[in-house]
Amino acid sequence: MLPVTKPTLLLDKEKCLRNISRMAEKARRHHVRFRPHFKTHQSHEIGRWFREYGVEAITVSSLSMARYFAADGWNDITVAFPANVHEYELINKLAGKINLNLLVESPAVVRMLQERVHQPLGLFIKVDSGYHRTGVDPSDKPLIDSLLLEIKNAAFSFRGFITHAGHSYKARSRNEIEKIHRSSLEIMRSVKEYYQSKYPDVLISVGDTPSCSVLEDFTGVDEVRPGNFVFYDVTQSIIGSCLLDEVAVCMACPVVSTHRQRNEVVIYGGSVHFSKDSVTENGRVLFGKVVRLSEDGWLVEPTTLFVKSLSQEHGIIGGSAEEIKSIEEGDVLGILPVHSCLTADCMGEYLTTQGEVVRHFRYRPG
Repeated sequence: MLPVTKPTLLLDKEKCLRNISRMAEKARRHHVRFRPHFKTHQSHEIGRWFREYGVEAITVSSLSMARYFAADGWNDITVAFPANVHEYELINKLAGKINLNLLVESPAVVRMLQERVHQPLGLFIKVDSGYHRTGVDPSDKPLIDSLLLEIKNAAFSFRGFITHAGHSYKARSRNEIEKIHRSSLEIMRSVKEYYQSKYPDVLISVGDTPSCSVLEDFTGVDEVRPGNFVFYDVTQSIIGSCLLDEVAVCMACPVVSTHRQRNEVVIYGGSVHFSKDSVTENGRVLFGKVVRLSEDGWLVEPTTLFVKSLSQEHGIIGGSAEEIKSIEEGDVLGILPVHSCLTADCMGEYLTTQGEVVRHFRYRPG
């Protein structure tokens, strides 16, 4: 087994590459542009793996992340987060070097960008297709018209309409995913059709991992932007986006104490490593799934063991008396994360199952 002295995020490169290959092939099959979201892995090295599958344009979640990937040669980047006008200096620097796309949903923001940004800039209008987090109401044509007019007056490039059907993360079956996806596509196609005569090059950009993983209808879509699929996680397995064997990251955590009278053991691995995301499965709240570590990775096998709670540095593993008795202090347990994006963000680096260290945007020495 790989040497582990503290919580360590293991990365199975082969699984990761298979996930990338499968999604890239689906995009090619449906003739849509594959603009993957890099907020999950946040790594120069992993980003380079995408180039092997023809990826030339990417999505990120912040301007600082855009700067990080631009430094590694990515020249077409969409920041899939509402434009923050206070970062106009960084916007100017990036837009002067790369093709930079931002998201807007307020005419006032476009006017402020016009005043402060003096470089070519692409703008997508964010549409709320049902998630109700950000985006304009697709039926509010006066607001959309106002946005389009402000973009024209600012001499920025209108790229199209973008959405994220994040409510698909609440789905628990293919049918539920399909219902959300179908509704989102109907909304986006309707908006595109309404404006296409005036804007013949208008793009439609979508991209939640559940829909992109299991469905095959992308009629009217120009690009897809899934992100979590590169690793997947326990949540995606419960949704139905993947199998547990397709999850490409696993936290290795030392066991520091046992409490057999409570059928619990304590691991070195808490919310500062995993985040505090949880998911409910079969009426039980869990913060991670326990797997058996092996010489070249981990094995997904039937078990009663699960992460039942997290505090800052501690993780509490529960399970049957028989399985708990088999665990000793000094053992190392593997944990599949509930949300791989946040776990990767917390950890800042990976250890591949071949023993190579891969660092990312959030790497913190020490």
